[in-house]
Amino acid sequence: MNPPLLLIVAGDPSGDLHASNLIKALKRQDTGARVAAVGGPLCREAADEFLEDLASRGVTGFLEPVLKVPFLLRLGSRLKTFLAERRPAALVCVDYYGFNRRILPMAQAAGVPACYFVSPQVWASRPGRIKILKRLVRKMLVIFPFEEKLYREAGVPVEFVGHPLLDLIPEPSHHTPDADTPLLGLLPGSRSSELKRHIPLFYEAFRLLRKTRPGMRGLVFASPNQPDSAYGLLPEGVEIVRESDYERRAALDLAICSSGTATLENALLGVPMVVVYKLSWPTYAIARALVKVKHIAMANLLAGRGVVPELIQRDATPERVAAEAARFLDDADLWTRTREDLLAVRRSLGEPGCADRAARAVLIEAAR
Repeated sequence: MNPPLLLIVAGDPSGDLHASNLIKALKRQDTGARVAAVGGPLCREAADEFLEDLASRGVTGFLEPVLKVPFLLRLGSRLKTFLAERRPAALVCVDYYGFNRRILPMAQAAGVPACYFVSPQVWASRPGRIKILKRLVRKMLVIFPFEEKLYREAGVPVEFVGHPLLDLIPEPSHHTPDADTPLLGLLPGSRSSELKRHIPLFYEAFRLLRKTRPGMRGLVFASPNQPDSAYGLLPEGVEIVRESDYERRAALDLAICSSGTATLENALLGVPMVVVYKLSWPTYAIARALVKVKHIAMANLLAGRGVVPELIQRDATPERVAAEAARFLDDADLWTRTREDLLAVRRSLGEPGCADRAARAVLIEAAR
């Protein structure tokens, strides 16, 4: 029996991370397996055959992808040919529904079974997507416990594999904030559009906080897909950090954070935060009409309440961000309660081993 060829498609930096760890797990469990991938720099390193860097393109939102339509159409055509001619044993889509939704029917037409690792947020908006996934996907591999129940009730084959970040982020040790020289993390996002909207806001909020806390230090956590120049002129007391082991992130006393994967990373580390998000106004108007959940930060969604503050669109001003951050810095009891609530979110996500469980499920489906 020939070793399996698997095709993995991821489209953003977090998907690139999770896909690359899945590739490594697949190769641990089947040393003969070969993996072709669309993703980012991490998938490029892990895969046997790298087809395209989609994660670095920064295609997100509702209107922004329109500008990338020619590129996405060309990539879709290449993948259609790959599926038809190479006939991989399985396709694994990793999040990034807008693009992967177009690839799934191509796999079905080619007779290639599909798994979906990291579900689109069907519980937040456009629940009709579940019907599409039911028709096109052989198995959903979900990372939140409530997603398993949602898909099972809809008749979709599903397995809860745990959250991939638990494989990467160690259990945090005891931490006491430094009142005199607090360490503030600035996480403005990974996409160019996010940096453009968030960096001036985050830097000005840092300057406001530092006026009354001259010993405050700041760390800008840079995306591997962005050069240092993308972060502009740093305020006094701020440095750029590039890390993959979360060691410096775990030492933060507080974070100002773009909504996204980073909010859950902070929660798993027990780092209190102020969550901020700004979109283009047309994209925001569409999102507001479609999104049906009360919170945008995953920590709040999992907790079922507002554990950390969220400042969205016009509410996201330097003054508001600085004021919310100051509440944590000035109130030790609030800081401690919030840290405990965030660590409770961590415990709700199960045990490490997500990538290995997902790889095992993919290989089973590929062998059927």
